[in-house]
Amino acid sequence: MKYFSFFFVLAITVGLAILVSVPIEQIPPIASLIDPNHGFWQNTISEDQLATEEIDLKNLTAPVEVVYDQNLIPHLFAETEADLYRAQGYVTAQHRLWQMEFQTMAAAGRVSEIVGPIALELDRMTRRKGLAYGAELGMKYLQENDTETLALVEAYADGVNQYIAQLTDARLPVEYKILNYRPEPWSAFKSLLLLKYMSDMLVGDRDLEFSNLRKILGQSKLDKLFPEFSSDGDPVIEAERFWDFEPIPVIKPDSIPYPEDMFKVSPLPQPVEGTGSNNWAVAGEKTKKGNPILANDPHLSLNLPSLWYAMQLSTPTNSVKGATLPGALGVISGFNTDIAWGVTNATRDTRDWYRITFQDDSRSSYKYGDEWRQASTRVEEIKVKGQQSFLDTVVYTHYGPVVYDRTFRSERQDLNFALKWTVHQGSNEQKTFLLLNKARNYSDYNEALDHYSAPAQNFVFASNTGDIAMRVQGKFPLKWPGQGKFLMDGADPRTEWQGYIPNEQNANTLNPERGFVSSANQYPTDSTYPYYVFDNSYEHYRNRRLNGRLREMEQITVEDMMGLQFDDYNLQAAEALPVLVRLLGTYRAESPEAEKYLQELKDWDFYADPDQKGQTLYTVWAEETFESVWRELLKSDAPVVRPSAYRTIELMAKSANDSIFDTPSLQGMQSAEYHVKAGFDSMLVAMARREAEESDYDWASYKKTTIQHLVPNFKSFSVGNVYTGGGSGLLNATGSRHGASWRMIVELGSEVEAFGIYPGGQSGNPGSRYYGNFIPIWARGEYLDFGLRSVGASENVLFKTTLK
Repeated sequence: MKYFSFFFVLAITVGLAILVSVPIEQIPPIASLIDPNHGFWQNTISEDQLATEEIDLKNLTAPVEVVYDQNLIPHLFAETEADLYRAQGYVTAQHRLWQMEFQTMAAAGRVSEIVGPIALELDRMTRRKGLAYGAELGMKYLQENDTETLALVEAYADGVNQYIAQLTDARLPVEYKILNYRPEPWSAFKSLLLLKYMSDMLVGDRDLEFSNLRKILGQSKLDKLFPEFSSDGDPVIEAERFWDFEPIPVIKPDSIPYPEDMFKVSPLPQPVEGTGSNNWAVAGEKTKKGNPILANDPHLSLNLPSLWYAMQLSTPTNSVKGATLPGALGVISGFNTDIAWGVTNATRDTRDWYRITFQDDSRSSYKYGDEWRQASTRVEEIKVKGQQSFLDTVVYTHYGPVVYDRTFRSERQDLNFALKWTVHQGSNEQKTFLLLNKARNYSDYNEALDHYSAPAQNFVFASNTGDIAMRVQGKFPLKWPGQGKFLMDGADPRTEWQGYIPNEQNANTLNPERGFVSSANQYPTDSTYPYYVFDNSYEHYRNRRLNGRLREMEQITVEDMMGLQFDDYNLQAAEALPVLVRLLGTYRAESPEAEKYLQELKDWDFYADPDQKGQTLYTVWAEETFESVWRELLKSDAPVVRPSAYRTIELMAKSANDSIFDTPSLQGMQSAEYHVKAGFDSMLVAMARREAEESDYDWASYKKTTIQHLVPNFKSFSVGNVYTGGGSGLLNATGSRHGASWRMIVELGSEVEAFGIYPGGQSGNPGSRYYGNFIPIWARGEYLDFGLRSVGASENVLFKTTLK
């Protein structure tokens, strides 16, 4: 990775021109790439070789000390918060500038500026969803309501921009050199835009697909296949929780005006199945030392540079350490001397779709009740590298932007759907993290969360006074049962949201009797919670495995929590495989391998360790079986979503002869047994192909965990075939492209003990030794000692720099 030949550079450049359709005249001259003083070779130098003792940074009130440990983790010591965040912006840009800018350009719908027309459809979709619009409203909110936070965000931007101003051609990140462009100034707007981008990554909706399913299946069968609660649910907030508040009444219309068409438009991208997170905290009564222990491991795309950047941020009154988000202020998941906190996605449906009826082709007004409301337009100029700009006119209603219309993803002239989303309503998530960073107790934690709107998150908390807590936080619309599950008629005012759940009535718990709090993307509460809560993607396995283990465990140690984060037990397989084997019965395919595979499955202990073959066989058999069950349903030429694996297995176990298993295109009546046998036959075919092409089918070889560069075509900057276990639905949720993007364990005693790791490295430079040095540690389930450092500590120092 450190040294590259001329021909390798040439291959990357020419390949890029072909793959991303960048005109050849836009590619930098080869001579500039291989220039030993300014080109590619300068990016093979690691940061410790470039260290300087002092750096000039304007607008500081006092010098800021930056101490790098042996893993290039910076520890910043500043006199004031403004100095601290100005320095954070500068230091983060030193190591992650290209990543920061690339992600915010993606969030703004500006990727076409970098790679050309291949990204135009992506940019149009991003603009039409209104991410930049939401960030503009966030800026307006800060300008009108919180100038103190705005000043800190602007200080961070000033730090980034001072680094950009000092940046030489030699130190320019290599991605800029290959893609032939330069960084532009940072701004407070970009920091807010980054947080909106996270909302878009984590929120999903299936209104379109559910509307089509309702038309295909009817309401009764739809409810059967997609029940709102599982039979053995174990919610985020313990079922014993008593809701001691008077809920706000929500009025449901007597008749609900749903559009009755089948909609054949392409849905927006959704969070990838298997993406999720875990967090939990155990009370001192369950731990060996009598101290609370908190754990967090958000599961996201495995990318390089890593989504996270580890830092310690200190002033004379506070020291906080953890995972930062390059481009945003403060620590997102971390701890200080008094508390620790972490986040998981709460998977709440906070965006809904409304069919808009325009008065005429001008689209200047739309029907709302008995009136015609005035619409507005926003012309999005999308600059395209090597071509003229593309102008996209987006109509805005009071609901939000009209994403689907006659010009975008619609086959019909009369199809117009507007998106209503909490991201478009002005909020101050940045303040939440600034306050959490210096919080001292449960009261401070709650005050910080009151400023948080989106994306919905489960915030876990622990303090050195012994409190543990969980709060499901976001700005949640008041909805009647079923509202937002299907596309709605925007001409009917009865379909409007009826306000928002008050913050103090969001689902929460403090010091429950069971001695722990936890979340793993499952349903937030049981059915006693007085507000309607819905999402299609609630998790059914990780949460039960986690809660089952936490109930059993006593005398818990930090090492126990590390083991739990790396737990490979496949609860789905433990429940489903006996069902599959029973339904397979005495059936045997005409294959000498069938008995071997079946015996390996029967001998398997349900752990998805990297050397296990049973995990591979189960994955292929189960997926082929589920595909067989729902193949007819998924043949619809309109988008639909298939029932969850959990519901499919439940029906196979309890109602194997149910009519849902019948395949109308085949003769006779099919049962679950038919699909299990068909899935087994398909598994035999798939495995025969696999064994012919590759020498082994152990789980790690089959799964091929890859940590991919943010530009997929830059394969040389990615790390493939990482040898590690885990998988979707497991606590160690490491799949092929998704997994634990950050693991943290904190024990809050008289002295805080903390451990953390992520699959990458501190440097964003592929030529640095600190680019991917954490990956082997992460893959083995090991951790770095992540304790707080004092300003005078001298052990394990890589180098020191003073900003002055």
